[in-house]
Amino acid sequence: MKALHKVTFILLVIGGLNWGIWALFGWDISALLGGMDSTLAKLIFILVGLSAIAEVATHSKSCRYCKPEGGM
Repeated sequence: MKALHKVTFILLVIGGLNWGIWALFGWDISALLGGMDSTLAKLIFILVGLSAIAEVATHSKSCRYCKPEGGM
């Protein structure tokens, strides 16, 4: 489960940075991968989306701040 969390976290950071760069500068990281229609860019966006689903499904189990006994 730890490996899944690390992979999903990295992919979510990549997705978040892509949105931030696009919002601030109008530049899309997928342009480096051949544009939005390239197979590689689509695969990465699918993996980012699946990572979000996985994190939503497993977040409360792994987040020490969301557990009733943990937190700030």
